[in-house]
Amino acid sequence: MKVLGLITEYNPFHYGHSYHLNFSKEKTQCDFSVAVMSSSFLQRGEPAIVDKWARAKMAIDSGVDLIIELPVFYSVQSAEIFAYGGVKLLDSLNIVDYISFGSELGDMKYLKMISHILSEEPEPFKKYLKKYLKDGYSYAQSRMKSLEDYMDADKYHSDFPLEDIIRSPNNILAIEYLKALHRIKSNIKPFTIKRVGNDYREEELSGKFSSSGALRRQILKNDLVKIKNLVPPSAYEELLKYDENKYSFNSLENYSEIILYLLRTASKDKLNNLMDMENGLENRILKYSYKCNSLSSLVNCVSTKRYTKTRIQRILIHLLLNMNKDEFSLFNKSYPKYIRILGANKKGLKILKEIKNKSDIKIINKFSNYKKISDPLLEKMILLEKKATDIYYMGIQKPPESYRGNMDYFTSPYIKD
Repeated sequence: MKVLGLITEYNPFHYGHSYHLNFSKEKTQCDFSVAVMSSSFLQRGEPAIVDKWARAKMAIDSGVDLIIELPVFYSVQSAEIFAYGGVKLLDSLNIVDYISFGSELGDMKYLKMISHILSEEPEPFKKYLKKYLKDGYSYAQSRMKSLEDYMDADKYHSDFPLEDIIRSPNNILAIEYLKALHRIKSNIKPFTIKRVGNDYREEELSGKFSSSGALRRQILKNDLVKIKNLVPPSAYEELLKYDENKYSFNSLENYSEIILYLLRTASKDKLNNLMDMENGLENRILKYSYKCNSLSSLVNCVSTKRYTKTRIQRILIHLLLNMNKDEFSLFNKSYPKYIRILGANKKGLKILKEIKNKSDIKIINKFSNYKKISDPLLEKMILLEKKATDIYYMGIQKPPESYRGNMDYFTSPYIKD
């Protein structure tokens, strides 16, 4: 058994994901695949367009063998924490041979070089970092500028502009995956595939590999016909079923009322204790929470070059879920303490059997089984997951069944015969 690992969101599953899966399996000669997939809320600080079970079903029906949930504590975070959570989960299985990820660069040599510098932080790099932090740049900005200065000073050369390498979203995630592998001394071998198709920020549909963002914009218009040939047939059928028989599609805007209420009634101390918040930003957010009547306008008003839109959106989700710095300190000292199965096919069930033989990580198939595990931190992490699921459904606009709570208890993993 040779197993390929993936860290994904599948929001929704499309042909770019199919290409990534199949090309990676071919090049690494893996015959099994396991994907760690974000649950209800995602890394860019927004809800998934359809729930985690629908997304897991799309992926399994499109060829992924096993879907494991990435806990929301890791899924709504900076690239560094998101990557660490996903890599640590894959590593804990003790059966994954390769991890494959997309990158704009598609060149492992330079990605590894950059990840090594950021992991080891050589003394000259630290001096640059200290200087930029003192000059008032954010940590992320200071790190980027320090890397540019360090690599230029040490005469690292590439055919690719360094600025493009370290500012492109998939490259950033790729570097963080490599850092995480280095940090935990994992034996998993990294493999990168050059990203195909449009930039994720592209708003218009354009060809077979249209961006996830463009697909979501079309889905939110309820004009599914236009994406029929841009997603696998099984994924399209699931989207149709979801729209016709289940719930409406979800977006951050659906939480405007509840988040604006939370902002307007929150103390500065509460906001300051949110993850991703830094001193002074809470004043800017509070100021515009009284001037804006939607989250899109709030995010546009608050965001600056220093405070990106995705960071502001993550802060809003942290407020919605009450994910604070105290919780971060508690969870960050540990790691994902369990794996929760969202979907599997027959090959995925074989992977599960192998995990049980080779790993001591707790496996949760039925949600209520967490009560049988005596671990306070595991319980705290999984109850945060339940809260996230319950709140996720509050954003869906088709009452009354969409407001139902405890869906984690009522919904079983999707098992494909």
